[in-house]
Amino acid sequence: MRILRLALLVCDTPVPQVVERHGAYPQIFTTFLRTALKKNALDSLADFELEPYDVVKGIYPNPEDLTGEGAFDGILISGSAASAYDPLPWITQLVKYTAKLIREYRHIKVIGICFGQQIIARACGGDCVRNEKGWEVGTTTIELTEEGKRIFRVDSGRLAIQQMHRDHVPALPPSFELLGSSPVALVQGIVLKYPSPTSDDPASAIQVFAVQGHPEFKPDIVSKIIDVREKSGAMDAGTVKAGRENASKPDDGVGAIGRAIWSVMGISK
Repeated sequence: MRILRLALLVCDTPVPQVVERHGAYPQIFTTFLRTALKKNALDSLADFELEPYDVVKGIYPNPEDLTGEGAFDGILISGSAASAYDPLPWITQLVKYTAKLIREYRHIKVIGICFGQQIIARACGGDCVRNEKGWEVGTTTIELTEEGKRIFRVDSGRLAIQQMHRDHVPALPPSFELLGSSPVALVQGIVLKYPSPTSDDPASAIQVFAVQGHPEFKPDIVSKIIDVREKSGAMDAGTVKAGRENASKPDDGVGAIGRAIWSVMGISK
């Protein structure tokens, strides 16, 4: 069995109601990744160690953890309630770090989730802006590109993923390929490939993988965030109603999306 060493760049702490029941992001991602291994019958092939780094406080992996035999196999960038375009020092530092990571440590797979995708886009010459079409909340159907069908191994051409965002990546960053779109957000998933793939598996040829949605979110997590944002006035009544209805719908988080993430990191059947 292969034991992967993974780092999680923690960009936020979920609302207290979520932490109380599901834990903070390190616990949420550990549950997601382990459930995805089991769901896709990969748990006999691999396990992992996940090391969290609070990048809001400026804490990052040591340089020696990025090279050599003991280097991280993958680095994940979590979601956040912050906006990836905010001129905050920790966000500026994260964008610079991500750019260097992708440019100089190409042996490490980089996985971005929601805010993480937006940071990756900015780090690689793209953009992140407030979406004029508004929020995207709860399970959303994504129309996959041909590349998306190959990566997610979905013949139907559609994928369902939990969402919780109002910002988005408005256009494909340079050198990236698009995985799918929704009526609200064009860029629902992106990949950056190695110049010379060494395998026939399309996922193994990927250096950077990101999605706008939250495959790690369970319906209860989405519902609890909706409750908090309704009370704060961040979401209008229509968004709240639709979001609650959508949150309970089935999604492909631990299924097709979890399988794709593990495939990118070299674990597949």
